[in-house]
Amino acid sequence: MQRRRFLGAALAASAVPTLSWADAGNPAYLAAAKEPDGSYALYGLGADGQPRFRQPLPGRGHAATAHPARPEAVAFARRPGTFALVLDCVDGRVLARLTPPQGRQFNGHGAYSGDGRVLYTSEVVAEGSKGMIGLWDAARGYRRLGEIESHGIGPHEIRRLPGSEVLVVANGGIETDPQDRTPLNLDRMRPNLAYVSPEGQLLDQVELPELRQNSIRHLAVRADGQVAFAMQWQGDLFEPVPLLGLHRRGALPVLAQPLPGEELAMKGYAGSVAFAPGGQNVAITSPRGGRVQGFGPDGTALWSVARADICGLGPGRAGFVATDGQGVVASLEGGALRVLTHAPLAWDNHLVALTQG
Repeated sequence: MQRRRFLGAALAASAVPTLSWADAGNPAYLAAAKEPDGSYALYGLGADGQPRFRQPLPGRGHAATAHPARPEAVAFARRPGTFALVLDCVDGRVLARLTPPQGRQFNGHGAYSGDGRVLYTSEVVAEGSKGMIGLWDAARGYRRLGEIESHGIGPHEIRRLPGSEVLVVANGGIETDPQDRTPLNLDRMRPNLAYVSPEGQLLDQVELPELRQNSIRHLAVRADGQVAFAMQWQGDLFEPVPLLGLHRRGALPVLAQPLPGEELAMKGYAGSVAFAPGGQNVAITSPRGGRVQGFGPDGTALWSVARADICGLGPGRAGFVATDGQGVVASLEGGALRVLTHAPLAWDNHLVALTQG
């Protein structure tokens, strides 16, 4: 009898269908937004810009990360934040509410291991802004496993290099007041791009001593391991500095110069970065400057597009897809912008692609 019950339970369990992203409407992107009534939500958007699902959030969201297999997404609070919600994107359930340890803050971004068993979260020690990466067991209810160092101050975005478990971390280098985010160390910043093993070993690190006040913030990775990093200048805004860097482990970084006349157009602020499909082009956005700037894979400037309050950026069908604070989702192909959808929403800074270009 016990054997029959065991076999029956096993057969019943095997009969339960495994849900996939198709059950959530096959979204191509995740994006946080402010809604007309002042509330906040996470949206799944199709490649055409149309909503596939909507999940309410308890406060302003920043970025999100998608589980590689299950229709689960983690929505992170805008920094400095203390919530990260694991959402079932099919039925809307909150699967887990993550809270950083005492004296820590989430920093708006995270990434999964290749097999989806571990979630990595960008965190800072509130006093001093030392960077940490939280480890969470995504296979067992997202319990806290531990942490490793980010090897820098003020980490922001984390990405996993394709085909490996190596993490690349954008350590912004800015120590901030834990209460109001006032920068405390602009005269002694040391931002870096760090490559870290899952065990916490520093494998490679890139600094830009001549651009010490250029905070490395956001990342895009190409299938072959090339990394694009977007920066935010903390110095004199009338001093033209590059805001896009390209790097491959073991090589020197390449700093991309914009088109003539575009040196100050971004107002020292790159908000998002993405590769186009195939990695043949890379672009950065600036909501402050109202610009998208496109470059070749070697950093050669190709085009610039003006669009007010534009920031979210991801790979599109033949170029890029972008979002702005006025509720527009648009395609960008060869420097031409075309509106796909327009909703009464204020899209936040990031458009997270489920499949990277």
